[in-house]
Amino acid sequence: MTEKQKIILGIDPGSNLLGYAFIQVIGKKKPKIISMGALDMRKYDNHSQKLAHIFKELQKLIKIYEPTDAAIEAPFFGKNVQSMLKLGRAQGVAMVAVSETGLEVEEYSPKTVKRAVTGNGNASKEQVARMLPHIMEGKIDTKSEDATDALGVAFCHHIQIQGLGTGKKKHKDWSSFLKDNPGRKAKL
Repeated sequence: MTEKQKIILGIDPGSNLLGYAFIQVIGKKKPKIISMGALDMRKYDNHSQKLAHIFKELQKLIKIYEPTDAAIEAPFFGKNVQSMLKLGRAQGVAMVAVSETGLEVEEYSPKTVKRAVTGNGNASKEQVARMLPHIMEGKIDTKSEDATDALGVAFCHHIQIQGLGTGKKKHKDWSSFLKDNPGRKAKL
């Protein structure tokens, strides 16, 4: 019996740079990176042009990689209302671009993504980026923080659909977490 394959699209929304990552998951094997990168909208002056670019490019990527699942990071609350509005629009357009292909989009908070990758919902972006090479197969493009964040979102969705992110056990410190999760230890 062959194990079922999933292709998960992870999205880190942004109005200037939008990160994306596609990972392949087969059964209980370590997820494999298929592709990752960032859509760059900085060349556009008009916000509606940026949104149209997000829509068109995500649709192209979805046709190429044919994901079975999709996940997006929920915006965090910032102090600049205009930035939040633009980010919310970018997230909405990304969600529509995905859902137009028939996929449902799951949304995860930044804390949930960080917890799935590192075991700590308060981890820094750098800690998340350092952990990803240890829990994924394939080359990680570290040039784009947005792409790395999207990879974390895809991995978080993988953890959630496997039921690994719903456990009730809390760890009092990092060493107790590593004791229960020996495969998550980073080699420095």
